[in-house]
Amino acid sequence: MLSENLRIAALATAVITVTSGAALAQKKYDTGATDTEIKIGNIMPYSGPASAYGVIGKTEEAYFKKINAEGGINGRKINFITYDDGYSPPKAVEQARKLVESDEVLVVFNPLGTPSNSAIQKYLNAKKVPQLFVATGATKWNDPKDFPWTMGWQPSYQSEAHIYAKYLMKEKPDAKVAILFQNDDFGKDYLKGLKEGLGAKASMIIAEESYETTEPTIDGHIVKLKATGADVFISIATPKFAAQAIKKLAEIDWKPLHIVSNVSSSVGGVIKPAGFENAQGILSAAYAKDGADPQWDNDPGMKKFFAFLEKYYPDANKLDGSVVYGYGVAQTLVKVLEMCGDDLTRENVMKQAASLKDFTPDTLLPGVKINTSANDFAPIAQLQMMRFKGEKWDLFGDIISGELSN
Repeated sequence: MLSENLRIAALATAVITVTSGAALAQKKYDTGATDTEIKIGNIMPYSGPASAYGVIGKTEEAYFKKINAEGGINGRKINFITYDDGYSPPKAVEQARKLVESDEVLVVFNPLGTPSNSAIQKYLNAKKVPQLFVATGATKWNDPKDFPWTMGWQPSYQSEAHIYAKYLMKEKPDAKVAILFQNDDFGKDYLKGLKEGLGAKASMIIAEESYETTEPTIDGHIVKLKATGADVFISIATPKFAAQAIKKLAEIDWKPLHIVSNVSSSVGGVIKPAGFENAQGILSAAYAKDGADPQWDNDPGMKKFFAFLEKYYPDANKLDGSVVYGYGVAQTLVKVLEMCGDDLTRENVMKQAASLKDFTPDTLLPGVKINTSANDFAPIAQLQMMRFKGEKWDLFGDIISGELSN
């Protein structure tokens, strides 16, 4: 009888152990996640002065379709809800509220533009909704202490500007630099980085001209900068204005060393519309492979990228750097959601996003890796200089970090 009692007690203990184990492994969800679905929100400028970037949202939508067709993430399908803000901060606030309060998304992923993200950052952080992998390189997204729910993705504008400053000090130490910059956080962040990078040689900058995104053309600013006698021109502009600048320089026969910011280095989105003949010798920096460059035709990662385009986004322009960007950042989000397993809480999404180790999306340059930690919300910090020649960019030099200490 005693042994029978012991057997029953042992059995009861085993049952308790098993059930408490099951409780530990229970699925955990926040608003926007269920057994079958993960709701992802997004804000893009499908219209307005930065509409060239709208293709990023379309690429992401196509990439999530691919993931869903392959069974989803741990059996859950992505429901991607994307809205247009026309590159207008008040509209971005409206769309962010709609995504959080009406659509009830788990995450606001890759919203585009420094002004728009600046406008929604406090709201999303107060609501404890991840503002994840924002599509802007402003340095302020790397501030886990004050904004634990906001994280960047691409290299910061200041890091990139430091690289241009290092290049100029080495290759053209007597340069007279003229800068055209967008009059908002995006433009000012680059400008700050250039001045920081030049340090004691910041006096190389002899002229600065700002423009508003509401201006139809920047031609007048270019004519004014040419008159300064500068022999280096740095264009800190979004695609529409960067293309205008390339055209205008050719038109007025001004031939400075021309540096264009990475966000406007797309062959299909900027260079081709401005005219290949007008872009010869322009410099920029890259962290991603270029779909226009045949050197990547047999690259395993780019083969996957091209196969994805063929099946899920056949209308895409593979020469457009924004398509490459959209694919890489969507792939990074999928990696984070996979890492979350069955704990799809907003807190865990941020925890996993801050735990990426040497992750390499298919489209990043060899040697460029994504690393994050609880104290480092800047996933990509390396770039390589490149020069435009013929109909493509030629990479040169080493992969370099934009950190000033390097």
